[in-house]
Amino acid sequence: MSKLGNIGARLYRGEVGYDFIGKRKIWYGVSILITITAIVGLAVRGLNFGIEFSGGAVFTTPNTSVSTSEAQHHAESAAPGHQATVQKLGGGALRIQISGLDTKQSLPVQEEIAKDLNVPVKDVNTQLVGPSWGEQIANKAWLGLGIFMVLVVLYLAIAFEWRMAVAALVALIHDLTITVGVYALVGFEVTPGTVIGLLTILGYSLYDTVVVFDSLKEASKDITKQSRFTYSEIANRSINGTLVRSINTTVVALLPVAGLLFVGGGVLGAGMLNDISLALFVGLAAGAYSSIFIATPLVADLKNGEPEMKALAKRVAAKRASAAAKEAARQEEGGAGEAEGAEDDAEGAAVVGQRGQTDTRGRGRGGRPSGRRR
Repeated sequence: MSKLGNIGARLYRGEVGYDFIGKRKIWYGVSILITITAIVGLAVRGLNFGIEFSGGAVFTTPNTSVSTSEAQHHAESAAPGHQATVQKLGGGALRIQISGLDTKQSLPVQEEIAKDLNVPVKDVNTQLVGPSWGEQIANKAWLGLGIFMVLVVLYLAIAFEWRMAVAALVALIHDLTITVGVYALVGFEVTPGTVIGLLTILGYSLYDTVVVFDSLKEASKDITKQSRFTYSEIANRSINGTLVRSINTTVVALLPVAGLLFVGGGVLGAGMLNDISLALFVGLAAGAYSSIFIATPLVADLKNGEPEMKALAKRVAAKRASAAAKEAARQEEGGAGEAEGAEDDAEGAAVVGQRGQTDTRGRGRGGRPSGRRR
């Protein structure tokens, strides 16, 4: 068995473990700090919506030696008052995106871009997107997200309990906020690909959370009939039991997504891959974090407020205190018994010594009996 597999088996059996629940305030603090940073970035910089949402024109050029900065300068010169975004595509082609252009404005801008880049006008492909279409996409995205959240809460409330449903919902909102905040801080465009990535990470985050919840539900069955463990301790054992599995799943999922983000988006310059892969990469990492450090500790906090769990915690504490007192008394009795044994040994040695002295005095020199020599 590999070293990681051996650790996973020991974690599952409860032989070793990390106190995730006991240190939950640290994880809450870290999550709050990251969430505040994401919200501040979102408020200060805002989201860079693509033309699919804001409307505009997309010009795709053939292979050219012009850099992205030069192309952006030419595009903004051709369309004064409009913001241009330029991406390098595979084979040296450029994707020039200018927001706010309508059909009448797009033709002269296309001609001007072709002239500045020294390419034929017919080779510059133009695609127009109206703002109404982007608004429809945004509304459908919000509608789909709302339906997804409602179904998640209903499913978890039926399959598990309402406390787990609330914890899972908080974890999902946590993942969404962090991912959107990263988009605002990095400045990547928000496109339909981004929406697809967000919906994908919600499913993954929910899957990882449900795995831990299922283990917790099984381990906490008839929990009030015993007095060995509290609910928090059983929740902690459930996290440790699925920890290696969660790490393996996350790493295996992040590797291909990292390839999409850094190789496909960074090296090959595929713009759509950036939109999807960044959402997946950030969301997968945040989902794994929230399922371990947020969702389950939050369930433990909610459950510990129940009268039955409070009574269980008191019974467990009382039993452990009684066991500790008995162990201390046993050790004291053992220490007293050893002291008495040592005293008996000392007395025996003294008696033996006195007998030896009497016997020696009863004999003459050389060990002969004393008396008158005849």
